Amino acid sequence: MPKLLTQSQIDHFEREGYLAPLRAVSGDQAHEFRRRIEGIEEKLGRDSEGYFKIKAHIAMPWMVDLACHPTILDAVEDLIGPDIILMGASLFAKKAHDPRFVSWHQDSAYFGVTPSREITAWVAFTDSNETNGCVRVMPGTHREAALSHVEKMEDNNMLARGQTIEGLDEKKAVNLVLKAGEFSLHHERTAHASLANDSNDRRIGLAFFYIPTEVRSESTRRGALLVRGNDRHNHWDVDPLPRYDLDPICVAELDRIWGKYRKGEYKAH
Repeated sequence: MPKLLTQSQIDHFEREGYLAPLRAVSGDQAHEFRRRIEGIEEKLGRDSEGYFKIKAHIAMPWMVDLACHPTILDAVEDLIGPDIILMGASLFAKKAHDPRFVSWHQDSAYFGVTPSREITAWVAFTDSNETNGCVRVMPGTHREAALSHVEKMEDNNMLARGQTIEGLDEKKAVNLVLKAGEFSLHHERTAHASLANDSNDRRIGLAFFYIPTEVRSESTRRGALLVRGNDRHNHWDVDPLPRYDLDPICVAELDRIWGKYRKGEYKAH
């Protein structure tokens, strides 16, 4: 029996490659997460976007706690089974009237893992809608062969290497509208994107990348975090856990891994 999702929701995910909205935390708790992010930005003197990428969770204990939230893990378990590894996390924060966007892409093009069973949970710290640049998906693309990507290094593209799928029919896109505290799920091969933020406020979300324990890295051995069940495969080393926000040991590891992703060292071959 599923732990959280209905059979209809599971069937929808398997058919369309996404599911939304689901509630993780209250709107007040989501606002607190936003406050913490903005406090970190004030401390660092820089925008969080472009910094907390790929291994964002190892920078702050509360991000690890959110990644282990029972509701999120129950939904993920209903789709990939009880033995779950957190491979990584990325923060996406657009400013008010921010021209930056995320081009159409499949996560599978640069995660570099096999088999292709990763699921992303995108947790909204603010409302996320058509006006402020919510996540958009192209239904059913996870059931197709891997789509061709080109790397276009555009100034306003929020992806590290500007990965872009060209020629998709925009009329088929679905907007994943979320209230603060809700989350969406999408398969790593589901093509997705987001537009610019045309609103008067920020749009902030944190994406967690989950895999079943049998999934392995296609290239070198990497770190990850077992968040539920048992790991009988031992394909991954263990990520360092932060003792406190911006633990320097963990931030150094975050910087190291982010650099490797930016260079394309882990992308699919």
